[in-house]
Amino acid sequence: MKRSIVYGESRLSLADIVALARGTAEACISKDTAFIDKIHTGELFVQRLLLEEGKVYGVTTGYGDSCTVAVPHELTAQLPINLTRFHGCGLGEMFSAEQTRAILAVRLCSLTQGYSGVSMALLDYLVLMLNQDMLPLIPQEGSVGASGDLTPLSYVAGALIGERQVWLKGQEMTATAAFAKLGVSPYVLKPKEALALMNGTAVMTAVACLAWQRADYLSRLSTKVTALTCAGVAGNAYHFDEMLFSVKPHAGQQQVAAWLREDLIDHQASRNTARLQDRYSLRCAPHIIGVVRDTLPFLQHTIQNELNSANDNPIIDGQGERVLHGGHFYGGHIAMAMDTLKVIVANLADLHDRQIALLLDNRVNNGLPANLSAPPAAEVTIHHGFKAVQIGCSAWAAEALKLTMPASVFSRSTECHNQDKVSMGTIAARDAIRVIELTEQVTVATMLAAWQACQLRTKITAVSMPISQQLNDFIQYVSASFNMLEVDRRLDHELRYWLETVRKEALPVYER
Repeated sequence: MKRSIVYGESRLSLADIVALARGTAEACISKDTAFIDKIHTGELFVQRLLLEEGKVYGVTTGYGDSCTVAVPHELTAQLPINLTRFHGCGLGEMFSAEQTRAILAVRLCSLTQGYSGVSMALLDYLVLMLNQDMLPLIPQEGSVGASGDLTPLSYVAGALIGERQVWLKGQEMTATAAFAKLGVSPYVLKPKEALALMNGTAVMTAVACLAWQRADYLSRLSTKVTALTCAGVAGNAYHFDEMLFSVKPHAGQQQVAAWLREDLIDHQASRNTARLQDRYSLRCAPHIIGVVRDTLPFLQHTIQNELNSANDNPIIDGQGERVLHGGHFYGGHIAMAMDTLKVIVANLADLHDRQIALLLDNRVNNGLPANLSAPPAAEVTIHHGFKAVQIGCSAWAAEALKLTMPASVFSRSTECHNQDKVSMGTIAARDAIRVIELTEQVTVATMLAAWQACQLRTKITAVSMPISQQLNDFIQYVSASFNMLEVDRRLDHELRYWLETVRKEALPVYER
């Protein structure tokens, strides 16, 4: 049975959004009377302003630079519908089903803060879409991250009124057809509601939640792959000594070193006395992966603050009877978080690219064959082992490194210079996901090469490093689904299998 995540009672966590995105939890709205009253008060305040012909941005005026254009009272009901339509210009690939669930979940969180002037009925429709897996098809390209994610979120608002395409439990159809299958009519937007749905940071924040989760798991897998690489090349476990790391007290770095100590046993007899210091890709791994571990808590705090914010414009203070015009749609914090995340993750790609190069080079891999090739002796000259995989790692790492240019500094003045400084947060978040994807590819390839190195070491060399039962269990886990590369074969299907395993977080790694 799925656990319920209740909106309107307390702050949501990044993990809550991930659970909703992955379909392991369902959403529900709080029944607390104070929360319900707060939502109703904001909605009624907007209605009263309309009746009194008050001037409210986006309700009785045009949008953006058109805020000086007054909208006649009789046209205010059509205005939000037009907002969803003219923003329907997104391009590029569609967000995945998981990402789209996260987008719905994050937007719902913002609206349930109670400062958007929306109705309970709108919140209920969003819960219905999320729990029934009715997912708008949302193009990834078209947002500059202020005034929030207008164009991608228009596909949520457009779907609510029955005018866009959706997936319903994996099947593509019109939103109108999907609502019919669910036994309800398309939603009728109230004057402020299209703006409340679209004018915020939900897309970038949703992608950021998923990116953070993947980066956290990847950093733990990266440490495990480093332990496997150390064992594969018969490195020195004393590089991770507890006293050594006590004198440089970065908590994340110390944690990575402790994880490596769990897996690699430092015996005097097994030390590589021919080379007192292993190469940096082994010796400095805690310092590299540790940066990720030390940065993740700050990024989590920043993302969760954005998640639990009211970030549209204007803010409707129904209880104080004020309309507050500001810029909470600006995604600067998410842009910073994602620009930071992609840099620290790309360093993991670079780390494992160096590790796989070390594993394959028979001049430095401590007795293993070139390219980790293991064919019958008569066929040694025609087989090349992991050679092309290592070339692939270089390509994937290079692409990841190329994408680390910060998106946030590429602000563009748009919309008659009304949006003259924008965050680029959505582009930064999309970049971060791509960097993570590429880094996962390098990490998986290095994992398989390190596994092969460990197998070869027990078969053909007398030099080895003692390992823990925990690391041996990891080796056996890989062994259950991967066969020794003895003669050349294509590996793309196997690489994809292990990528899917990683993305399901199915590989056994260290606990947080």
